[in-house]
Amino acid sequence: MKRAHAPLFIDVAGTELTSRERKRLRDPLVGGVILFARNWESRRQLVALTAQIKAARADLVIAVDHEGGRVQRFRSDGFTVLPPMASLGRLWMREPMRAVQAAGAFGRVLGAELRACGVELSFTPVVDLDWGRSQVIGERALHADARVVALLAQALIAGLQAVGLAHCLKHFPGHGWAEADSHLALPVDRRALSRILEADAAPYGWLRHSARAVMPAHVVYSRVDALPAGFSRRWLQEVLRERLGFQGAIISDDLTMQGAREVAGDTVEALLLALGAGCDMALACNLAPLDGGAPLDACIAGLREAEGKGTWQPDALGASRRAALLATQAPLGWDDLMLDAGYVAALDELAALA
Repeated sequence: MKRAHAPLFIDVAGTELTSRERKRLRDPLVGGVILFARNWESRRQLVALTAQIKAARADLVIAVDHEGGRVQRFRSDGFTVLPPMASLGRLWMREPMRAVQAAGAFGRVLGAELRACGVELSFTPVVDLDWGRSQVIGERALHADARVVALLAQALIAGLQAVGLAHCLKHFPGHGWAEADSHLALPVDRRALSRILEADAAPYGWLRHSARAVMPAHVVYSRVDALPAGFSRRWLQEVLRERLGFQGAIISDDLTMQGAREVAGDTVEALLLALGAGCDMALACNLAPLDGGAPLDACIAGLREAEGKGTWQPDALGASRRAALLATQAPLGWDDLMLDAGYVAALDELAALA
């Protein structure tokens, strides 16, 4: 069966779909939905919402930013409140192999709880290095050593994969050195390419066979390219694809962030830049609550116009990479999950991070 290249990852406004949102989700250019805390009321409501999304289009990827620490969208009604990723790195400094075990447990708990509610992808793990400089990364980083980051991330990925949750490494080639927050400004990293490759970007090469998706940073690496990594063919094609050998999906960071807006005139231009650089999917967040989602309709119309003019064309590889993010195994329901030996053991293992 031929799969459509549906590159838009969009949001929805509230805790249930409106008729306008159902229609929007059926548009063939939309390929995924990202959820936020505003889409959460309870587990029962979340299960109903993800079912509504799948009823609108069964091939939509349902995703969330759910890392642990300060980036965890669902934190009540049974969801485990997860510690920050840095806790795994601190445990590594005391007991390395226990940290590897805990990372696997972390991934299993995070993944199983999301899958039980119908989510298929989490934008985790962060593999930025902890240089002690970045305003936005901080305790989201696993460790300062790229080798430790890769080992802990691999264990965490194994836990996610064991329960069928797809993942996304971020923020390529590394957001740990640049000090500014790309939500609020356009950070600049002035280091040489060789220095970035031997440290920050190294986990992407080491994890290329297991990584399902990668999210590039809204950071300018000025000695490599004048464009941010997410808009740069040099970073995405020459470095990530060709040099590091990554073959999975590339998903842009949120194109409404200031780090993107400083380069693109509007969100439509930003998504065309991202797709043109080599992103398979483009994220447009926090637009659904505005004017009934009119800015999202403008994104869809802009992409369709670009397709008509030939300035953007659907890509068969992009379609297959997106399809690979869809869940292929049925999850345990919440009640069954609470009795699952693997999940219960993983919860006990997380006590090591206390």
